[in-house]
Amino acid sequence: MIALSLAQIADIVGGRLVDISAEDAATTRVTGTVEFDSRAVTPGGLFLALPGARSDGHDHAAAAVAAGAVAVLAARPVGVPAIVVTPTPATTDRGGLVFEHDAYGAGAAVLEALAKLAAAVAAELVDGGLKVIGITGSSGKTSTKDLVAAVLAPLGEVVAPPGSFNNELGHPWTVLRATESTDFLVLEMSARRRGNIAELAAIAVPSIAVVLNVGTAHLGEFGSREAIAETKAELPQAVPPEGAVILNADDTAVAAMAEQTRARVVRVSREPGSHADVWAEAVTLDALARPRFRLHAGGRQVDVALAVHGDHQVSNALCAAAVALECGATLEQVATALASAGPVSKHRMAVVTRDDGVTIVNDAYNANPDSMRAGLKALAWMAREGGGRRSWAVLGEMAELGDDAISEHDNIGRLAVRLDVSRLIVVGTGRAMSAMHHGAVMEGSWGSEVTMVPDADAALALLRAELRPGDVVLVKASNAAGLGPLADALVTEAAGPTDGANG
Repeated sequence: MIALSLAQIADIVGGRLVDISAEDAATTRVTGTVEFDSRAVTPGGLFLALPGARSDGHDHAAAAVAAGAVAVLAARPVGVPAIVVTPTPATTDRGGLVFEHDAYGAGAAVLEALAKLAAAVAAELVDGGLKVIGITGSSGKTSTKDLVAAVLAPLGEVVAPPGSFNNELGHPWTVLRATESTDFLVLEMSARRRGNIAELAAIAVPSIAVVLNVGTAHLGEFGSREAIAETKAELPQAVPPEGAVILNADDTAVAAMAEQTRARVVRVSREPGSHADVWAEAVTLDALARPRFRLHAGGRQVDVALAVHGDHQVSNALCAAAVALECGATLEQVATALASAGPVSKHRMAVVTRDDGVTIVNDAYNANPDSMRAGLKALAWMAREGGGRRSWAVLGEMAELGDDAISEHDNIGRLAVRLDVSRLIVVGTGRAMSAMHHGAVMEGSWGSEVTMVPDADAALALLRAELRPGDVVLVKASNAAGLGPLADALVTEAAGPTDGANG
């Protein structure tokens, strides 16, 4: 964050200074990072006191100051120097960030103050030349964010969120990581209600926006794919006329957003002859499902070999290439950067081959019908191209699908059978997972080809007993299913030097 005095911050967020004099507040500056975890506080930082389901950040304020924070942004006095914002009775559902012990809106008040601070900092940095890139889509946001950060790195200093910091807390927190030396700020934007993306975009107005796709993630909250498309369109609508909007023209709902922005539109496509500005042809996959293709832009072309896994990464890479080209990169720079840009965020299509020859595809952080299909196709490809290796799909629940949860899980069970996945392990006992199991059986799975287990521990025990050298295992579910530790255990239990498949 740019250095600001406590007095300046209090003025920006509309807070009052508590347990510090006006004179000291005018000279005491925040020179470190803004943190919501007291254990992450560094000297000169600012601590956010956020109430949560398990603990209240206000109770950790003194520890944060002892660790080096110069003050706390809080909803009540905390006995140490603080900027206190006044809670108001308000909903505690802030785009999925629920404060269960927040009857008076304390969490909402602190989040709103954080957004004001981030907006003020972003505006100053943009005036100084910072370029803001916003990315949204129903799936692939985090993978594309990582690719964008990689292709921009040769051009200057990049700040991007770790993992999926894409909501009312993670978004402004990421904005405040930027400093005067930052050239590019890459932001991932998620939504669980209409207006969500517009609010995030207002914090740091993007000069470049990327819309990947409109799928069925969060369908239970939006009610229809049309409502999801309208919400995703809030990002291109936020870009000023002098900016650029990069649209995946292969998705008709995304392509239609060209009519909803004042900015210049850049279309990407993996269909030759589609009249896109950036496009791919001659797409192939190697034995570990890493794409190869010829990238076209501006009348020139270059061969690209991706380090990430899955055919679906081609569209993500095209969008990342378009961003880099908008920022001044050459096609050759883009190809070089993409060739070394492996997975950065944890539990997202990370591929590891153990010493015993078992390959683990760890994609356990998130899942929706589109990404689940992509993961299964990558698994099937690796097994087939590897000479007929046995394939295992260890699948947990896809969350937030609403009334479509049963049918979508049923469809995934059927797809696993159609792709000739050797073994399907359905993890969980709810109605959705029963539907996945039922779908596989009705599609023709028999005997032990599909197994339903109650939890991740049971799945791990089964895998330990039955995996054999050369098998390929996909672990995928929404994060709430808790399959991340299972995937980590599979990787480490017999892990050794990798074969170059890792990101």
